[in-house]
Order: sequence, then structure tokens, then C-alpha cells
Amino acid sequence: MNKPIFYAKAAIETMMRKYRAEELPPKGHFHYHQGVFLSGVYQIYEQCGDERYFQYLKDWVDSCMDDEGKLREFDPGQLDDLQPGILLFPLFERTGEAKYKELLDTLLGILKDFPKNAEGGFWHKDFYPNQMWLDGLYMAGPLSVLYGTKFEKPEFVELAVKQALLMQEKTLDEKTGLLYHACDCSKEAEWADPETGCSPEFWGRSIGWVPVALLEELDWIPKVHPDREKLVEMVQNLLTALCRYQSEDGRWYQVVNKGGQEGNWLENSCSCLYAAAIAKAVRTGILPENYLEHAKRGYEGVIRSLEWEGENLLVGNVCIGTGVGDYAFYCARPVSVNDLHGVGAFLILCAEMGKGGLMDEDL
Repeated sequence: MNKPIFYAKAAIETMMRKYRAEELPPKGHFHYHQGVFLSGVYQIYEQCGDERYFQYLKDWVDSCMDDEGKLREFDPGQLDDLQPGILLFPLFERTGEAKYKELLDTLLGILKDFPKNAEGGFWHKDFYPNQMWLDGLYMAGPLSVLYGTKFEKPEFVELAVKQALLMQEKTLDEKTGLLYHACDCSKEAEWADPETGCSPEFWGRSIGWVPVALLEELDWIPKVHPDREKLVEMVQNLLTALCRYQSEDGRWYQVVNKGGQEGNWLENSCSCLYAAAIAKAVRTGILPENYLEHAKRGYEGVIRSLEWEGENLLVGNVCIGTGVGDYAFYCARPVSVNDLHGVGAFLILCAEMGKGGLMDEDL
């Protein structure tokens, strides 16, 4: 095996050959598919300094904006369409162009007034009333904390902290230590448990967004914040639970706690997110050093699963975008190769494993 930066750059080059920046799917839509991928690209840019990567990110953001700095195609009723706002911070800092700050102000204004259930939890989308999805913590949390910190608006830090702790309260399963994919506080969704409102299964990628988001937020939340330790414990407990479900292969299953059951399969995007989060939690002192072995096994399992097509690197075994369902629903979801979910998660993993020389040795 080569160093993580080798695989990361190969993945980025593969995608840049396939898509011009403005053609990243869904074309023209300011959406988290591109946001996740380009977040990973930016992390690799920070390590290797290839200016083409920063320009690619900038070109995509600019292609989504009109001459007045407004988004061309954007749904303000979906948390998914707020997530790419995280890319505006390095663009504003690097260029000083007012349009990036103005767009941030617009997005955070939308977030501040986003629909909430009776307990204050964000609806995931405005056409899913009262439904809180784990994915939403990644879509809105880091954006909110970074904005609140950089522009001295602490109410946005508090908003993100509240969402995380409420999500844990509503979706945590005490027996497994895992988080259900979603909770409908009105208990009206067809998948909602009549007593708890929770969905029936622990879906891999949805859980993966949680520690990745919280660890990013903890980079910025002050150490004196009264709820910081609650977030730290949330990360510790979730990652410790996930380690119990790691497969012999090193990766994790699509339905996390049912490895080996008929129809279940090893899924790469959740495996990337879990391994990245475990490695970062060790690096930042949230988990003890012995947990690094779980991250390395996860990374190695993902690397072994990769394929090459000439000079193109193929990241496969990735679940396509998915709503909420039962075991059969998750197991039957189609897999994709080199979709933006998968490559983005893979870049986040490579970026973290490249820090501190974790995988510098040949394996």
C-alpha cells in the first residue's frame, strides 16, 4: 500500500478528468453531494498545496452563483443544500470577495429560521415535518459553529450544540450504543416506532456523519463551553460502540449491527467516515491511542477494496443516497462507483490518516 496522499490525489485526479468543476452532479445545484466531495478536496489541498485543487473548488462555487452573488439553483427547505456553505469560509479568507461572506450570511439566516419540531429539532427537509435525521448534524452543524466562532455570533454555536444533544436524546439506543437513522417526534411517519418515533435500523453512513461533524465542531467550540464535555462524551461513546461492530475485513456493514445476516454487505462510505473519526479522536485525545488500530484496520480494508481502471481509481461499494426504511430497504439499496458521497468520504479518511504520519510505512 502507498501513503494516503497517493490514493487521495489519484481519486481527485480521476474525478477532475471525469467532471469539469461546473459539471459536478447534480449539475448547477448547490448541494451536499458536491459539498462533501469538495470538503475532502480542500483537506487534501491543505496537505499537498496543489493550487489546481483550490481552483477546482472555487470554480464550482462560482458556477453556482449569478452575477449578484445569489445561488442559481438551491432549495432553502433542505439542510442538504446548506452544507456546501462550509466551502465559503476558505474562499472568503483567501480572496476577500464580499460575495462569499454575503452568501454565508444568507445561508445562516435560513438556518436560524429553519423549520423545527416542538422540541426545537430541525426538520431534515421542509416536506418531512418533525423528522430529525442524523445526516442533518453534518449538513448544518460545522457550518453553524464555524460561522458563530469566526463572526462572533455565539447563538449559532449554541444552535448546533442543541441539535447534537437533542439528536442523541431522541435516537440513542442504550443497548447497542448506536444511533437510529432518524426520529419522527410526531410518530406519524410510516417507519416511526409508535413509542419512540425512531426508525427501525442503524444505517451506516447516517451514523458516520455524526462523529465527523462533532469532531469538526469541537475544533472550534471553546474548551470552557459548558456543554463541550457532553459532545466529547457523545463522540467517545458512539465511536467505542462502533468499534464493537467492525468486521474482520476492517470495514463496517451497511446495517451496522447486523453483519453476516442475509443481504447485508460491507459499505465503504461509512467505513471511511468511521475510520477517519476514530483516527481524529485519537489524535485529539478524545480516545486512547490503542483505538488507532481500529482506524488503521478500517483504512486498510477500504484500500484493499479499491480497483483501478487504467490511471483512474475506483471507489466502489458505496450506497447511493437513501431515505429512511427497514432492514430489507437498506440492504437492497444500489451501490455506486465514484459517486460524490463515496469519494468525499474517502478523501476525508485519507486526509486524516495522512496527519501525523499514521500510515507512512509501507503496508
